[in-house]
Amino acid sequence: MTLDRRRFLTACSAAGISSTLLPGALFTLAAQAAAQEKNAKSALPKITAEMVNGAAAIAGITIAADQMQMLLGGLNDQRDTLTQIRAMHIPYDVAPAFIFDPVPGGMKLDTTKHPMRMSAAPMLSTPPDIESLAFCTVRELAELVRTRKVSSLELTKMYIARLKRYDAKLHFVITLTEERALAQARAADKEIAAGKYRGPLHGLPWGAKDLLAVKGYRTTWGAGGFEQQQINEDATVVQRLDAAGAVLVAKLSLGALAMGDKWFGGRTRNPWNPAQGSSGSSAGSASSVAAGCVAFAIGSETLGSISSPSTRCGCSGLRPTFGFVPRTGAMALSWSMDKLGPICRAVEDCAIVLDAIYGPDGHDRAVQKAAFNWDAEFDWRKLRIGYLAKEFAAPVPPKPTADAGTFRPNDSKPAEIYARRVYDHQFDVAALAAMKKLGVELVPVALPDLPADAMVPLLTAEGAAAFDEMTRSGRDRLLTEQTSDDWPNLFRTSRFYSAVDYVQAMRARTMLMHEMAKVFEQVDVIVTPSTGNQLTITNLTGHPAVIVPNGLRGKDSPPPASHDNDTADDIGGPGTPVSLTFLGALYSDARLAAVARAYQEMTGFHKLHPKLD
Repeated sequence: MTLDRRRFLTACSAAGISSTLLPGALFTLAAQAAAQEKNAKSALPKITAEMVNGAAAIAGITIAADQMQMLLGGLNDQRDTLTQIRAMHIPYDVAPAFIFDPVPGGMKLDTTKHPMRMSAAPMLSTPPDIESLAFCTVRELAELVRTRKVSSLELTKMYIARLKRYDAKLHFVITLTEERALAQARAADKEIAAGKYRGPLHGLPWGAKDLLAVKGYRTTWGAGGFEQQQINEDATVVQRLDAAGAVLVAKLSLGALAMGDKWFGGRTRNPWNPAQGSSGSSAGSASSVAAGCVAFAIGSETLGSISSPSTRCGCSGLRPTFGFVPRTGAMALSWSMDKLGPICRAVEDCAIVLDAIYGPDGHDRAVQKAAFNWDAEFDWRKLRIGYLAKEFAAPVPPKPTADAGTFRPNDSKPAEIYARRVYDHQFDVAALAAMKKLGVELVPVALPDLPADAMVPLLTAEGAAAFDEMTRSGRDRLLTEQTSDDWPNLFRTSRFYSAVDYVQAMRARTMLMHEMAKVFEQVDVIVTPSTGNQLTITNLTGHPAVIVPNGLRGKDSPPPASHDNDTADDIGGPGTPVSLTFLGALYSDARLAAVARAYQEMTGFHKLHPKLD
């Protein structure tokens, strides 16, 4: 096949063409042509000039007539290589040979690990009612369990009961791991009684987003067609939390294949307003934490899947630097963007959980040997803190347009969106005032002016590769959502994204990474509203983020949007949360969390919780 490949490249070079011609698109066109030929002897007839011209139009290039014949032989040979690769049926857990590294040249990572320093132990007495602990933080629960004022078994039974009780309203559980959890809780109590305390997560019940494999239980990815899938391994994160003594009580919902909050069992709901979705894709992780049904949860983010549900549900979320937490045993959507991280009630909770799950595992080759050193007493005041001045500016009224009739029936009109943004702007203004009250001199900064949105097809291209067989087999029809914005259509669209364009987008991404490095030469931490293009940019560059609750909308809030698209942070409505985001330099997650915690301790918004009954 090497000889055939050379022949193809030689033909292209002779024709003066350096671009590939979408072999995936040609494959699709050929397959469609075969289906129309009643007496076809082959499932894949030879590629024709007509097919090439159609694919070239999609690629945005032109093939001259005198170039065409030279191309056809090489393209047919190249198409044959596709069939051979596809015949390998590559397992889901095989990553590409390339490894994304967000670290720019010259940057040195801190690899020295220090003992974790938590905040002072809270003074808590034995509770008269175990359910009164449902909304306690990890730090509070850890102290109660360590001092044996509460047993792990009591906590576990309480949280399992709440999961069962509120799942009918919130739809956040895919699989309860009750038998496993009760066994773990009993073992934790015995160890603690014997003086074998493993640390602050010992005996604490938690929930896993159901893209993490757990031996003996189904791992559904939230997707129709995968409802009974079992993966006979424990994800690295699950193994590490087991080693920390944490108790897995449930596998929690995610939007199908990590998009949105709709899964094969329904739609996960926002505990603050169950008429709304929880956002996604870490839908069940955020909803269950906000509802006081687990002590903490693990979510994942590729492009907003920790940030958006944390915002919608009023949780504290930590999206780690890319390459901090191993993804072994987790569903792959984008090998160069996927990140696993904690969703909790408080920022320090997130730091405690991250301390237990980060670091190389010998399998995920993207993980760096950087250290995470949580220190609750870290002097964050010596850091330079910036803010995205443009994002904190007052909303601009929409300009009248002539396309009013193009909206779907339930879509918000521009004036309605503007009204919600104007209302929410008060929370942004209050956040800046609170930072100044903390004694912070905020430095105005701006993000790179590069087309980050144009790089997002990298994500869908990698996702299309991860779910290649599902698309080609037609199994994608089993997924719940089938609109133009959902995975089935996006994966099909990505078949027409050429290898050359993918590489060019990666090169543009390198430029974006270097420009972001320049921003973090000016400041150590950036404060920003959770909306805006920062979400796309920092997910592409791999920078960490901490999302914290920033208040509740009042009764005077404009009504929520009629159409909930699963992810929009500004859907709004009375009594629903807003959030604030803190961004940090690569692998500065600990000091980033220290700044976010200082803000959280002063404002106290994390102590609010929804009324579920």
